[in-house]
Amino acid sequence: MIDEIFEETKENMEKAIDALKRDFSSLRTGKVTTGIVDNIKVDYYGTMTALTQVGSVIATDATTISITPWEKNLLSVIEKAIQEANIGVNPNNDGDFIKLFFPPMTSDQRKEIVKQAKGMVEHSKVSIRNVRKDGNVQVKKLEKDKEVSEDESKNAQDNIQKLTDEHSAKIDDAFKIKEADILKV
Repeated sequence: MIDEIFEETKENMEKAIDALKRDFSSLRTGKVTTGIVDNIKVDYYGTMTALTQVGSVIATDATTISITPWEKNLLSVIEKAIQEANIGVNPNNDGDFIKLFFPPMTSDQRKEIVKQAKGMVEHSKVSIRNVRKDGNVQVKKLEKDKEVSEDESKNAQDNIQKLTDEHSAKIDDAFKIKEADILKV
């Protein structure tokens, strides 16, 4: 039973780290990536659909993203969705595709993006602490119900804390890498 709690706790902590990495992909670094538009949804015949599912999205160079919709009538809908997403650039619609031209980032913009990344890190660490709390509550309930001994409970809680420390370190490492990427000119 304790092994199941431990595995579930570990799995949930891994999910928190995966979510952080997805969030990081939406942040702009020195080189433009298509991840910037991953969270943009388009009204596709009444259904909110990811931009990447209604057209081809490619980074043509370090400062340009090109979006070619699979249906021409979606150009204005995509253009409107990009404007509403407020990603820092205005879409250029030439009738066949949309181009997003990103100007080089200033040092102030880079610092602001690092602040956003720090906020994402804090959110992720809170998630991991909540997972730790849930795991400890389950272990304590087993101890209270006399399904495990006090020593087994203490040992399990220590293992959950070690798992928490490991995942917090992974988050810190991911942040250091992302911060270096953002600040690199």
